[in-house]
Amino acid sequence: MNDRKEQLAAFDRLLTIMDELRAKCPWDKKQTMATLRHLTIEETYELGDAILENNLEEVKKELGDLLLHIVFYAKIGSETNDFDMADVANYICEKLINRHPHIYGDVEVANEEEVKQNWEQIKLKEGKKSVLEGVPNGLPALVKANRIQDKVAGVGFDWEEPEQVFEKLQEELKEFTEEIKSGNSEKMEAEFGDVLFSMVNYARFLNINPENALERTNKKFSKRFQYLEAVAKKNGKSLREMSLEEMDVFWQESKKND
Repeated sequence: MNDRKEQLAAFDRLLTIMDELRAKCPWDKKQTMATLRHLTIEETYELGDAILENNLEEVKKELGDLLLHIVFYAKIGSETNDFDMADVANYICEKLINRHPHIYGDVEVANEEEVKQNWEQIKLKEGKKSVLEGVPNGLPALVKANRIQDKVAGVGFDWEEPEQVFEKLQEELKEFTEEIKSGNSEKMEAEFGDVLFSMVNYARFLNINPENALERTNKKFSKRFQYLEAVAKKNGKSLREMSLEEMDVFWQESKKND
């Protein structure tokens, strides 16, 4: 592995390349923060995929792509004299020091939960009017639900035992079932949202990341379905022409490849 000197040299090399590209490359010259935004989101999801697949080689590459975007934004900020890479790095350094008084101060903590509770209290002292201010509006709903519950738990608004959360989930499922019988689509949607929110909360108590869990299932389902398509094609059959019973035979076969 590279030592600190080599790591700093590599980062300096990246900053130099960014300067050169911004000055000489027609594409790089044209970019703005707004044009980079959607690309940054894509890179973040690609990193997420690599992490879920535990492909460390791809994680390394995707981290590089994401780091490039961070350097790119800082370069654009420096051109308008708003901020540069040093400002970005110093800001997060100061934030980390301020948010970790148990490391850089005289605060004592017993465990991870106390650290999280301290974070939320510190954020409120920094001027935030609500602990939920730190939850971006643009987050996907499933991720947002998890973050909301994390935030409020940090100030003590939480269940005490997983069993209580499971009971709440059962209650929400019952209410959802009752609304299905009523046939009111608006109320069904509302109750279904409550069920999902309770599921996310229960997952949190079990130390399960709901976004990761669902994405793993998405990948597993896609892999099995593609196997089903491939085998059907190999046998000269169309899925539309097959019965569910016939497809299930191949589906059960696909599970052996998980």
